[in-house]
Amino acid sequence: MQRHRFFAPPSSVFDSHIILDPEESHHLVRVLRLLPGATVFVFDGNGSEYECQVSRIHKNAVELNVIARLSNEIESPLQLTLGQSLIKGDKFDWVIQKATELGVTRIVPLITEHCEVRKGEGRELRLQRWRRIALEATKQCGRRKIVEIEQAQSFEQFCAAETSSLKFLFTERGGNRLPDASHHHSLTLAIGPEGGWSEKEMLLSGVCGFQATFLGARTLRTETAAVAAVSLVQYLFGDLG
Repeated sequence: MQRHRFFAPPSSVFDSHIILDPEESHHLVRVLRLLPGATVFVFDGNGSEYECQVSRIHKNAVELNVIARLSNEIESPLQLTLGQSLIKGDKFDWVIQKATELGVTRIVPLITEHCEVRKGEGRELRLQRWRRIALEATKQCGRRKIVEIEQAQSFEQFCAAETSSLKFLFTERGGNRLPDASHHHSLTLAIGPEGGWSEKEMLLSGVCGFQATFLGARTLRTETAAVAAVSLVQYLFGDLG
């Protein structure tokens, strides 16, 4: 039986009931055509999920009765930030979707010297779309926390701000393999553009504590490298092992 999942922010979650906003209510009523008495599941984006029953359907809202709060662990214990160089077309959308499924905590779009997309190209609309893609991927994969997606920023800003205990910059120009599994709870990954990192960016990353790392002898597209890197790091340090 298909599990119908909806999102409601903590402000809409009460002790015995939950109120869905107009968009989620429209999906429940008009798209899925659920009726009072139907069982659904609601997550709040902060880690909690509830089994509920549809109680009342209003014009722009649906009220749900809370049956139980789920207690099984879904989220990875790893606080994982992905810094991904901007990519043309819908490839960045795909990276967001897959990184969300794989348990990334935070995604930072990077403006690098060789990236194909420049600052200011409808960035507010892009950010809204990216956040919607992450939310839909969260619903699909069963996660309960919303992935934080930031405004695009320069690589210099990104390097200066990252405080993770372990930071990897993936590159085709040398570097080491990922280390064996060890106890780290916060990691940052940086994935470059199709054109690669510039010499300046390579030097800057080293100064800021990033370890140059490679993914093997084959040349990967940037979106493939992102998924491969996240998967490997979740295996070594997170919950895919």
